[in-house]
Amino acid sequence: MPLDESRFPSYALLSPEDVTIYKAATERGLFNLLSFEVYWRDHYEVLWDHGYRLRRRYHPNWTPSWTDSRVDPTFCEDSISLIDYNVIDATRLKDSMLVSIKKIHNDRSEIEIGTYLSNPSLITHPMNHCVRILDTFPDAMDQQSSFLVMPYLRPFDDPPFAAVGEVVEFVRQTLEGLCFMHSHGVAHRDCASANIMMDGSPLFPQGHHPVRLPTSPDGVRILSPLSRIDHPVRYFFIDFGISTRIPPGDSPLVVGAKGRDKELPELSSDVPYDAFKADIFILGNLYRKELLQKYHGLDFLSPLINSMTNHNPSQRPAAPNALSEFQELRTTLTSLTLRWRLRPWDESIPQRVVYDTVAAARETFHHLKLFVGQ
Repeated sequence: MPLDESRFPSYALLSPEDVTIYKAATERGLFNLLSFEVYWRDHYEVLWDHGYRLRRRYHPNWTPSWTDSRVDPTFCEDSISLIDYNVIDATRLKDSMLVSIKKIHNDRSEIEIGTYLSNPSLITHPMNHCVRILDTFPDAMDQQSSFLVMPYLRPFDDPPFAAVGEVVEFVRQTLEGLCFMHSHGVAHRDCASANIMMDGSPLFPQGHHPVRLPTSPDGVRILSPLSRIDHPVRYFFIDFGISTRIPPGDSPLVVGAKGRDKELPELSSDVPYDAFKADIFILGNLYRKELLQKYHGLDFLSPLINSMTNHNPSQRPAAPNALSEFQELRTTLTSLTLRWRLRPWDESIPQRVVYDTVAAARETFHHLKLFVGQ
């Protein structure tokens, strides 16, 4: 079926000269599947048989949609390649739900911990912020591998935080999630920034592309997300690849130098350390780097962050104590403070004047709506 060029913006259409250039580029394989994408193409039918459809690009008989058209291939959805080699987006056939499918080696720990935290008695708990495992099945083409199916999520900081209250909500949910895991004997051990994500659907009610995140599902139009302060999102811990489940009464001491945060002081392959206290440091270090060091106006979090990142593990709070400390800090913040915009540290003075003016106008309008609605 020929590509409908009318749905593309004018700047996405190539001149006759550019058509020749892009045709030559296509013939040279510029938009071909990457080597790790071939794996997913070869598993298209396997995943279909389990109820999941990959995007058009990964169909075994894929022919580029831009062939014999004037459309710039970069504006065609099927030119968009994967970023993460072992995770792919897919659509669940029974209800069109967007999911992520992760290929893992047959690590019983990751599967068991993920499914344990997703069991019916735990999944509905309001403090459970662990990604739900929807499905697991072995790779029929590789006995050493399996697939985990989860709801599709996007990075917790994309789009960036825009208001103080959005940061406060992020800290609340992640501390609650850590409390929940620890209360059920699970130490994540890698709760760094890459392993905390969010359900961004409240910000993009019409959906967005699963790889080219700022764009519409077809990958063409740039979207303007709604604000988190008015459309709250939910955050989730993912990736239990190096997590440990510690039975009640057992020692929380572990060894292992894996993990994204190499600043954890006690990290060691041979000297045992407390896995739960390690989680506290890693999450506190995330708050320091991704929040305190990026935005003005978050100094109220400093006492909490300092206690969580104490170099002496015994001086760090347990997760419930960290949550209690946060809740006390939260009571000092007014509704106006929570709704006020975040100001990045690298923002210039002219930018500050403009953005503060816009923020003030927005909040005035917000309160007027509330007043009129009373």
